[in-house]
Amino acid sequence: MNYQTYKPSEELSALVQCYWTLEVPAEYSSEKQRIVPDGCIEMAFILGGDIKRFTSETDFILQPRSMVLGQIIEPFYIQPTGYVNTFAIRFYPYGFANFVTIPIKNLANKETPIAELFEQSTADELEKKVIHATNTQQRIEIVETFLLNKLNEKNTIDNIVKSTIDALLATGGSSPINVILKEDLSKRRQLERKFLKQIGISPKQLGKVIRLQTALNMLLNQKTETFTQIAYESEYYDQNHFIKDFKEFTGTTPKEFLEDDTLILSSLFYGKG
Repeated sequence: MNYQTYKPSEELSALVQCYWTLEVPAEYSSEKQRIVPDGCIEMAFILGGDIKRFTSETDFILQPRSMVLGQIIEPFYIQPTGYVNTFAIRFYPYGFANFVTIPIKNLANKETPIAELFEQSTADELEKKVIHATNTQQRIEIVETFLLNKLNEKNTIDNIVKSTIDALLATGGSSPINVILKEDLSKRRQLERKFLKQIGISPKQLGKVIRLQTALNMLLNQKTETFTQIAYESEYYDQNHFIKDFKEFTGTTPKEFLEDDTLILSSLFYGKG
C-alpha cells in the first residue's frame, strides 16, 4: 500500500491542502474499508479498478471515474474491485467553492461526477489528460492549469467564513463558534447560511470534524497514552464526550478503531502529521 502526498504550487496553496496518490496491489485491495469525515472536499480520479461505495449492508454503487467527494458527516464503506490507483486533490474546507458556482451543500455526503460541475467537454478533456499522463507530476501540472483557469476572479469566500475556519483549524476545532464570533450572536444566522453555501456543512459540524481529526491524529500516532489524555488535549468536556463524538463520525469507539482492519485506509490518510 503506497500513499504519497504532494504540495500545491504557491498560487494554489491557500486553497489546496495537497495532492495525493494511492496504489494498492489487487491481492491486498479486496477488503471493505471505512472512510471517516476529515472536513475537506476532494476531487479524485480513479485510474485503476472500479471502487464500490456501499449504500447499505449489501447494496452499492460504483464511484465515478472522476468525481468530487463533498463534505461528509458520517462514515461510509468502500471496496476496491482490483488494483487501486487513485490521484486526488484535497482542498481546504473553503477551497473548492472558489472553482464552482453551485452551492457546496449540494455536494455533501455524496460523490458527484465532475461532468456535473463543469462543462461536459471540459470535464471529458480533463479526465482524458489525467488518465493518459505518464506520472504524478504531469497530473499535478494538468490539474493546476485547470484549477487556475477556473479560479474565480472575485473573492468567493466571505471573510466571516474564512476567519471562522482559520480559527477552528488553529484551535484544532475546539473553539466554540460564539467565542470566534466574539459573542455577536447576530452574525450566527448569517454564518450558518454562508457555511452551507460555501462549505457544505454547518460551522458546528465542521468544528466537530476538525476536533475529531485532531484527536484521531493523536490516537494513530500514539502521542498520548490514554483516551482521557486525548480527550483533555483535544479539549473535549470529558472522556465520554470524546467517545460519543468519535463514534458519531467513525461508527466505532477509539479502542475498536485501533483494532479494526476496515479502517486501514483511514489510518493511512489521517495518521500523518
